[in-house]
Amino acid sequence: MDGNRRYAKKRNLLDGAGHRSGYLALMNMLKYCYELGVKYATIYAFSIDNFRRRPEEVQSTMQLILEKIEDLIKEESMVNQYGVRIYFLGSLKLLSKPVRLAAERAMVATSGNSKSVLSICLAYTSSDEILHAVQECCGEKWDEGSALESKGAGNGLVFLKGNENGKIKPSIVVKDLEKHMYAAVAPDPDIIIRTSGETRLSNFLLWQSANCLLYAPPILWPEIGLWHLIWAVLDFQRNFSYLKEKTKLS
Repeated sequence: MDGNRRYAKKRNLLDGAGHRSGYLALMNMLKYCYELGVKYATIYAFSIDNFRRRPEEVQSTMQLILEKIEDLIKEESMVNQYGVRIYFLGSLKLLSKPVRLAAERAMVATSGNSKSVLSICLAYTSSDEILHAVQECCGEKWDEGSALESKGAGNGLVFLKGNENGKIKPSIVVKDLEKHMYAAVAPDPDIIIRTSGETRLSNFLLWQSANCLLYAPPILWPEIGLWHLIWAVLDFQRNFSYLKEKTKLS
């Protein structure tokens, strides 16, 4: 959701006003998605790299995120109106305690919703997600190997095992890593929308986006509207056969 700060500067707004305008745009876009029958939406709310910004800007953004998380879990919120389950994806331990606890409350409060899924990437980068998945996967395999060794059934090899032909093959495969990804709560995306005309992913869903459509309208995020979403969907439909074929080959 790129361009909030530039939007504020462009209109001579106070600090933080661009992000508040961006939040309103987000709520509208999510409503459009749910009305169109989109079941899964994932948003990039705050990168780990964003912690390098000016402390006062980070603090202001975190306060806004805290405020909006609390709004999302109110009984009359859009989330409950559309039956949306919320997940927060990322290294949540990097967040301040109030924001982290609010995120945990939101996940618990919406756990009974099942019509749609909203994944909010917070304190997230794709490289951190991949590293986390590797660490979790290695730990899991190590525990499995240790359990076998304790029973005398192991062969001293934790990450290698034999198949029916007696050949050695890796015991960690792609599906093992994918199971431990933060974003495993949703299918790989069909479309990634990045505003302000930027055509780079900025460390967002790098693993999951190999075969998705990238749509990069030139407008700033607070300026996005229904027609931009419709155009993205139409462009996806136009390229559907090609993208489906690419998915089969990968």
